[in-house]
Amino acid sequence: MPDPTLWGLFLIASLVLLLTPGPAVLYIVSRSVQHGRSAGIVSVVGIHAGTIVHIAAAAIGISALVVSSALAFAIVKGLGAAYLIWMGIRTFLTRDFASEAPAPSKSSLSRAFRDGFVVNVLNPKTAIFFLAFLPQFIDPARGLVHWQIMVLGLTFMALGILTDGMFAFLAGALGELLRGHQSFRRFLRWFSGTSFLGLG
Repeated sequence: MPDPTLWGLFLIASLVLLLTPGPAVLYIVSRSVQHGRSAGIVSVVGIHAGTIVHIAAAAIGISALVVSSALAFAIVKGLGAAYLIWMGIRTFLTRDFASEAPAPSKSSLSRAFRDGFVVNVLNPKTAIFFLAFLPQFIDPARGLVHWQIMVLGLTFMALGILTDGMFAFLAGALGELLRGHQSFRRFLRWFSGTSFLGLG
């Protein structure tokens, strides 16, 4: 287990970071406004399923290998950017932004989960973040560094699910209020597509 004092500082630092909107929050808000609360929540689950990959990678040192290899880093970065750009193009090509969001089908929820997972796994900044952030709160004197990384990483993920879920809930509620307006639907397509392209 990490040192209790360091863990407390980690909780505070993590909350500050998580409440500062970044690429994951933009993705979640876009999904929630466009497809409703359910799709937003499933996107949150997908993103944090991807977080588990980065936590495990940081714990066993794979992240260090990716960051130290320029070629591996460039490949991961390129795949992540290409996927986001493809999602943006797909959003612009989707013409049917219904005035009322139908209940999400299993296939659309599966896609929301998959997209969230892929977006996060292929984000090299997440790998670098865990490599740079987590070690600041590790006490080597307590031994078993990889277990300390796992505990801190899972703590960060749990806090992320709570804060990102809040963003999904609020954005989904806002979308329900405004989705019936045609001008808002046009803005929604523009915002969603541009967000994905910009993230890419």
